[in-house]
Amino acid sequence: MMNDLDIDTDVLVIGAGAAGMSAAVAAAENGARVLLADRSLIGRGGATIMAQMTVAAALGEQTEDHWRHHYDDTLRAGRGLCSEPLARLLCEEGVDAIRLLERWGVGWAREATHLRQAHAPGHDRPRCVYVDYLNTGPAVAKTLRTQVARHDSIRRAGDLYVVDVLVRDGVAAGALALHLDSGRPVVIRAGAVIVATGGLTRLYRRNSASSNMGGDGYALAARAGARLIDMEFVQFFPIGHLAPRLVGLDPIMWDPFRYKLGGELLNGLGEPFVGNYDSASQATGRYVVTRDAATYAIVKEVEAGRGTPAGGAYLSFRHVPPEKLREAFGPIIDTLASNGIDLTRDMVEVAPIAHYHMGGVRVGVDMQSDVPRLFAAGEAVGGANGANRLSGNAITEAVAFGLRAGRYAAEAAQAAPALSAAALRVQEAVRIHALEQDDSRVNPPNAAALLRRLQETMQADAGPFRTRAGLLRAQSQLQALRDELGDTLTGSAGPHDARRIDCLDLHSMLLVAQAVVASALAREESRGAHQREDFPSLDPDWRLNQTAVLDPQGWRLEPQAVWTAGPHQETAGAT
Repeated sequence: MMNDLDIDTDVLVIGAGAAGMSAAVAAAENGARVLLADRSLIGRGGATIMAQMTVAAALGEQTEDHWRHHYDDTLRAGRGLCSEPLARLLCEEGVDAIRLLERWGVGWAREATHLRQAHAPGHDRPRCVYVDYLNTGPAVAKTLRTQVARHDSIRRAGDLYVVDVLVRDGVAAGALALHLDSGRPVVIRAGAVIVATGGLTRLYRRNSASSNMGGDGYALAARAGARLIDMEFVQFFPIGHLAPRLVGLDPIMWDPFRYKLGGELLNGLGEPFVGNYDSASQATGRYVVTRDAATYAIVKEVEAGRGTPAGGAYLSFRHVPPEKLREAFGPIIDTLASNGIDLTRDMVEVAPIAHYHMGGVRVGVDMQSDVPRLFAAGEAVGGANGANRLSGNAITEAVAFGLRAGRYAAEAAQAAPALSAAALRVQEAVRIHALEQDDSRVNPPNAAALLRRLQETMQADAGPFRTRAGLLRAQSQLQALRDELGDTLTGSAGPHDARRIDCLDLHSMLLVAQAVVASALAREESRGAHQREDFPSLDPDWRLNQTAVLDPQGWRLEPQAVWTAGPHQETAGAT
């Protein structure tokens, strides 16, 4: 029987950040009817709107540049594990993507006749555009929301929590969702599905993520039969704000000002230390290292007893003249003052914070996964960044990959077999029935408390630095949490029941956390964002990607040769 909430569309886009909105616009411009679905408000959830940093593209505005130089830097940062055709797409099509955003109205900072481009760590020249006063992400999100609104063929649905991607005859056919306003299950029939749900950093206690960045897109794709890749590589942003308490600003706000103004990293004794761990910084006297190297330096100083009172490092701008601080920070100076921070006098404490995930859904250059008509975009895609993401690549990747996924999904939807939402509702009767039931147990598990324990486990034993003993401990604790949670959904089937949402989140988060831990345990070397203290060296024999397949017994890992450059291949995971 057809439900009055059920939906029929050509392309379903799950997630409405930069990747999802870009995909929706591209699909619509290629003739598709699009449903853009998000568990929060369209264009106001996820990572993009929180991004207050820079965007890398070889525009050549500040100095001569070419996408191949950006590509070389991306491969270098990826420590030999980048899926090279995807990295090429990021850098080559990223130029057009950022130009497109400019034409659509993103107000990139300008200087006279050219765009300003900052010289971010890991880049060989100034390459990163930005919007003044930390407005880069909000400006991109607002611009994309405007473009989405201009297309009558894009239907927007907020408060729609996608529970599962539905598969029919081995092909993605739509999704089962929960309408949060009513608590009722919704079946969506789609000719193609795009997962654009962002990353997994909510798995960690200390993170820069929004509340919906718990890896649910990876879980959706894996349960549908897609293969994941590089799940062990979680990037920790080295200078996330730690102390004093800061209200109203992103914890990762410091980096653009750090490399714009030459902010200094000092240990608890007031000494510069990054050069002790990195030859480039030692030679220049400046903090110019990539994120994984900076994270390593800070953590090791803390371990050696040279940390700050809150357990991090000091970031100092005290050497910068007040007028330069005001020019760079603008009104942010006043917000900092309201938090009791005077950068002419005070140092802030910073420490690594889970920020980005290099792994994700394995795709081909058409952004299609191993499951036909199931696509991914943005941070949900794995492989392009290898073992470590280059600074500034995130929004570029989101828009470039989103536009490409939208185009190919629209094309795939045209050839989709005739199918109705009503037929899918019959197929999914058991799962729909489970969503419609209240939890009648007297003392159901507290999913929120279990979720917090998961975050503590991942922070302690699967964070920036790992050991076999810690990863085995994490495996055991994650399984114990899974057993404690059980299979029954907690909470009620009513509108906006937080207990049910926490339970659904936790099921996906546990699944994805187990993939991260299993992959980290298998990789017996240190490379990029994955650092094994019991295997401290990079091992040339581990120049392999690990893929993860979800079997009934759990995750099955398989090595895969790195996908090297060559003719662009249209099949997922080509090598």
